[in-house]
Amino acid sequence: MCTDIFEQRNVCLDQILAERRSYRMFTSEVPDDDAIRRILHAGLLAPFAAAAVGTSKDYFRRFFVLRNGSASLNAVKSLAMDQVAVMAQELKEGMEKNPALRERAGSFADRLSLIQKRGLVPGIGTAPVYIVVAERKGFPPVELQSLAHCMENMWLKATALGLGFHLVSITSQMSRSAEFCSILGIPAGEWELMGCAVGVPADELSPSIRPPVEDLTRWLD
Repeated sequence: MCTDIFEQRNVCLDQILAERRSYRMFTSEVPDDDAIRRILHAGLLAPFAAAAVGTSKDYFRRFFVLRNGSASLNAVKSLAMDQVAVMAQELKEGMEKNPALRERAGSFADRLSLIQKRGLVPGIGTAPVYIVVAERKGFPPVELQSLAHCMENMWLKATALGLGFHLVSITSQMSRSAEFCSILGIPAGEWELMGCAVGVPADELSPSIRPPVEDLTRWLD
């Protein structure tokens, strides 16, 4: 077994891991379909909860690609803003009743308020491509964990392709929306969702900075 080959692979992987960042500013250039397919294939290869979804003949994972300016994305933009309004109101009411929540969630409430002022959810209409991934619900409910694996694979593949990527977490709250799921063509409530934005980065970001792993690790006997 040639150790040089494995070392080369590890060097490439380490570089991709270090360069993975959340890009929120994109150029108007639309990534080609082949690049998007390669990103989706990476997501398809991610682990999933086989024991939870059972042996259904219908596959457990779905991908939906919405391009900026399309009728589907325009409809989704409106629904996403409606969801932001609901979240902001619910959080406001909760914070009024719960001082501890007010202390913890104040910055998130400010973020929701800013989104409402701007009229756009970051990633939905602010990037050339918005991707929604659906994971079939099962028992025990571990769909979000499977989606996290899927998103990480897609994120790393986008990084390897030189594309920018960031999570669009509000997508998860849309899984119970009949209107949103109708646009995707899936039944509401049967799938958990997560989304991401993909495009050509407008700026180059520096690699992530993390503390030495030794400072965060305890070896137990």
